[in-house]
Amino acid sequence: MANKDRNKRSARKARAEERARVEAARAASEPEESKKAVAKSEKAAAKAEKKAAKEERAKAHPGPIRRLRNYLGDVRSEMRRVVWPSRSELKSYSVAIIAMLIVFGIIIWLVDSGIVAALVGYTGLRG
Repeated sequence: MANKDRNKRSARKARAEERARVEAARAASEPEESKKAVAKSEKAAAKAEKKAAKEERAKAHPGPIRRLRNYLGDVRSEMRRVVWPSRSELKSYSVAIIAMLIVFGIIIWLVDSGIVAALVGYTGLRG
């Protein structure tokens, strides 16, 4: 496996060297005006790359106002996706929740009373 990776790397390196050699030969054979045009296009490309890098940094580390705008935009888009229950569904869910609260309240009250009775019986203290 390592030998295979090494062969791939050497092939890539050879291709890169070949490209560099061809570009150098092309640059040497080009007239002066085309060199100026290439230099100008390289400057424009560098400028565009610098601008893209600046925008990328701004996206990576936004200020507090941009973060707030992004957050509010995310909240707005998320609220559009919410599926709200109908009135009848809301009533049935509310009744179910209240019933479960009552059931669990009674269970907790019984367990608490049992623990208190066990402690009173074990210690012999009356409270």
